[in-house]
Amino acid sequence: QVQLVESGGGSVQAGGSLRLSCAASGSTFRRYCMGWFRQAPGKEREGVAAIYTGGGSTYYHDSVKGRFTISQDNAKNTMYLQMNSLKPEDTAMYYCAAGPSTTIGTVCPGWVRSGGIGYWGQGTQVTVSS
Repeated sequence: QVQLVESGGGSVQAGGSLRLSCAASGSTFRRYCMGWFRQAPGKEREGVAAIYTGGGSTYYHDSVKGRFTISQDNAKNTMYLQMNSLKPEDTAMYYCAAGPSTTIGTVCPGWVRSGGIGYWGQGTQVTVSS
């Protein structure tokens, strides 16, 4: 059982930055995929980025490559999404997700691209104005 709590969303102007945090509990002793998803009104849910808690694997959607960075602090059981050069089209509800336990970190990109089956947080709103 994994519980996830997102924070750090807000409203910024285009070109600004935000840092999202996802605090995880109940999974301290497992290795698994974690990721960030977003959904804007009228649009499909989109996998933004993924990371493996065992290290060695990250993934980014093409729309955020070069602007967003996913990272983790395993000692704090926290995952982050640093978002720079934000654009109005980044406006969405952002969700943290955690997948099943795995010893193979290379499955994480596929996991996030396939929808991030697993546990989800409540979401945090990101709004980027022109």
